[in-house]
Amino acid sequence: MKKTGDSAAQRAFAPTLILLVVSLLINYVDRGNLALAAPLLKLEWGTNASQLGILLSCFFWTYTALQFVMGHFVDRWGANRMMALGFLVWSLATVLTGAAMGFATLLAMRLLLGVGESVMFPASSKILAQHLPEHARGFANGLMNASMRWGSAIGTFGGGLLMARYGWRSAFIAIGVVSLLWLPAWSRWKAREVRTATHVSAATPGFAAILRKRAFWGAASGHFCANYLVYFLMSWLPYYLVHERNLSMAAMSVAAGALWVVDSLSSVATGTITDMSIRRGASPTTARKWAMAVGFTLAAVSLVGCAFAGEHTYLAYLIACAVGSGAANAGTFAFAQTLAGPHAAGKWVGLQNGIANMAGVTGPALSGFLVDWTGHFAAAFAVAAVITLGGAFAWCFGVSRLQQVDFR
Repeated sequence: MKKTGDSAAQRAFAPTLILLVVSLLINYVDRGNLALAAPLLKLEWGTNASQLGILLSCFFWTYTALQFVMGHFVDRWGANRMMALGFLVWSLATVLTGAAMGFATLLAMRLLLGVGESVMFPASSKILAQHLPEHARGFANGLMNASMRWGSAIGTFGGGLLMARYGWRSAFIAIGVVSLLWLPAWSRWKAREVRTATHVSAATPGFAAILRKRAFWGAASGHFCANYLVYFLMSWLPYYLVHERNLSMAAMSVAAGALWVVDSLSSVATGTITDMSIRRGASPTTARKWAMAVGFTLAAVSLVGCAFAGEHTYLAYLIACAVGSGAANAGTFAFAQTLAGPHAAGKWVGLQNGIANMAGVTGPALSGFLVDWTGHFAAAFAVAAVITLGGAFAWCFGVSRLQQVDFR
């Protein structure tokens, strides 16, 4: 049973959690906007699928590279400060994207966006690990995961309609400027920074100690597979719906946005159910692994269905895929926060997310080449299905017990 002190601390932490959810929502609006603009870029600049794949992937070049060091900065300089700095950088990058005059300028802004957004998960995971007990992390991480989907849904629906009416440049500038209102709210309601006397405890493990742990590689592999699925859908779902299923920009925005809503509801429900199971006596290992196994398997089977679906069945498979994706991703960072513990969460999540985001570097570009090569999306869906199924095996068998790793 939860202690009264735990409940009071969680209520006090609620404003910070809400701000983290909002920041992640904005994060995913900003990183997903280019996929919405892809059909318009094709008309304005004559870009082909391979060029679009490069633009969609280049964000991950800086984003992924900086994951390997950002966790160290978060542990040393403080999660709250790094969150504010990263948010400022990525919001300005979004504004400047609206002024891009060609491929090279747009490429540079996507690289800058990756720099700013690289702070998000190491910092947020550090904050959650410091302030929440195990039985509350499922809901918090499920809500955080849902906010990614809300960002994709709001960005797809709202951003798509804005671009359809006012053009992609105006949409980028407006979204970036409005996002900056988050910074004064963070300054007012962020949680107190938890620090040791020297910012980094002597007991905090180094990168080498983390990399030697089997649990880390199991979590990183599972996270890679989860990210491949998410980035495949985020990068290519709008293009797929417009060019292969012949939806208009407005209809695509509604359909894709609805799928992200389904994904988000599945994520919150899964996190809540796993927390309830743990409070009622189930081990974190059992509760969270079952959710991973069911979610990844459902998503993989649905992707195979999408590869061969007809005009009247593809949407049902996409909905099932969204349910599976939400369940599979609800515990990704909850695993990391528990395995690393509060002192090492920044470094662990930075390393894990860096490896996982190799999926963003390779996945969107690979899918673009497959679409150009075959002329349709069946092969891209099939590859995504195989990798997604691998995620279930990685989480269930790569990680033995879900408990804090002994680094001694």
